[in-house]
Amino acid sequence: MKDSEYSIMLKRTYSHILGYTGNMLIGFSIVLMIPVIFCFLYPDEWKNSWYFVESSVITFIIGFALRYPNKTDKNNVLTVKEGAIVVLLVWTLNILFSALPFMFSHTLNFTQAVFEATSGWTTTGLTVVDVTKISKLLLIWRSLMQYFGGAGFAIIVTSSIIGPAGFGFYHAEGRTDNLLPNVKKSAKMIMLIYGTYAILGMFFYVLAGMKFFDAFNHSLTALATGGFSTRVNSIGEFNSKTIEFITIILMVLGTTGFGVHFTLWKGDFKTFIKNPEPWLLFSLILFFTPFVTNNLSSIFPNFSEAFRHSLFQDISALTGTGFSTVSFNNWPGFSMMALIILMIIGGGMDSTSGGLKLYRVFVLLKLIVIEVTSFFLPKNVVKSYVVWKGQMKRIIDSSTIKEILLIFALYFITYITGVMILLGHGYSVMDSLFEFASALSTVGLSVGITTPNAPISVLWTETVGMFLGRLEFMVVLYALAKMFRDIDILIMERKETKRIKSD
Repeated sequence: MKDSEYSIMLKRTYSHILGYTGNMLIGFSIVLMIPVIFCFLYPDEWKNSWYFVESSVITFIIGFALRYPNKTDKNNVLTVKEGAIVVLLVWTLNILFSALPFMFSHTLNFTQAVFEATSGWTTTGLTVVDVTKISKLLLIWRSLMQYFGGAGFAIIVTSSIIGPAGFGFYHAEGRTDNLLPNVKKSAKMIMLIYGTYAILGMFFYVLAGMKFFDAFNHSLTALATGGFSTRVNSIGEFNSKTIEFITIILMVLGTTGFGVHFTLWKGDFKTFIKNPEPWLLFSLILFFTPFVTNNLSSIFPNFSEAFRHSLFQDISALTGTGFSTVSFNNWPGFSMMALIILMIIGGGMDSTSGGLKLYRVFVLLKLIVIEVTSFFLPKNVVKSYVVWKGQMKRIIDSSTIKEILLIFALYFITYITGVMILLGHGYSVMDSLFEFASALSTVGLSVGITTPNAPISVLWTETVGMFLGRLEFMVVLYALAKMFRDIDILIMERKETKRIKSD
């Protein structure tokens, strides 16, 4: 292909990318208006509705400005790398526009607003707002960000896109399970599953004694494994074992991959049982909870209370939710390290959780077993090993191993870097390890580092960590690498054109 032809193709590709980005922003401008609906339930909030109207109008104008001059072809197949650019652009712009209501209401400054919006969309739950002083609409907006961020905004928009163009969005979001052969149908099935659980969560919360406002917000954020709460002391403020039990169920549902959920919805229990992630999740909880309970025996008045809070915090950490029932100020080092390990491991693949993911950890453990057992096999014996993922068997091949090791390496390089930055600000080793594990694994549990008065560099470090943790590094690297490569090609082409003209 000639350089000029390649340049034309490249411009056409980026025209499609900007067009799809514009489409998604136009869709997002509608999402920004959802909190205004609640003014009919809470009339005192009409005065705060303008912050969302203004933000929605700005988002729509920019979306239209990107969409109008750039065509989108529904029959055009976006590759995963091109989809990665759209996802990176959309997530970045969504976060910036989601921060506008916080700034327009003078609730937060720019850094704090971007931090809060990033924490919301990445379903982290670390917060810099005082929930007792902000409007109900902003509280609702925080919950909606986590709910839509958990499903993946590209997934939501994909459900309205006809044709193969949605494939690139779907997989660039980190979704590896196609629940149904058609990507559009898969996206709709995800939203059906997600929506049903959210409604049931609200219903049972209300039965347990929550007011509707609290039930609505906590159901969305528990299912999204997000952890934003309407109460200062999170779930602990309700001091209800029933509410804690409902929250545990929602957290486990949220951290379970959509592919695994789909096996249950189809009634395919045999396939569900073959999936290792639910087994590993419960095994880790069964392993860690007794040790943490014993370690907390000196803090709580009896075994029952120690077990209750240990179980809840362990599940909250492993699922990446970030709800808490107690403060961590007087927790022993062993229990804190247990939570750090659980946060790093994380929840299920294709779920709303962050971390390394249970599937990858299971495959790594299985590789160790394979390596040991293969030592005793005859030299000429070749065996293939499989792991169930959702509805499908996956062969453990070299590409699977490479992907896992790459994600692990990028995670720990980022983790060490973030911890070192926090240490540089004078925080203790344990607090730095805990807080950045919470940010990078998009959990939301905090030991008090994340506050409105935290240094700007700390908030931006955590913001970057949350963003990279949610998009799992590779989406960002693919997008940036492709954009820089394409820019470099265009620059070289222009230089060559100038050289030819000068000759």
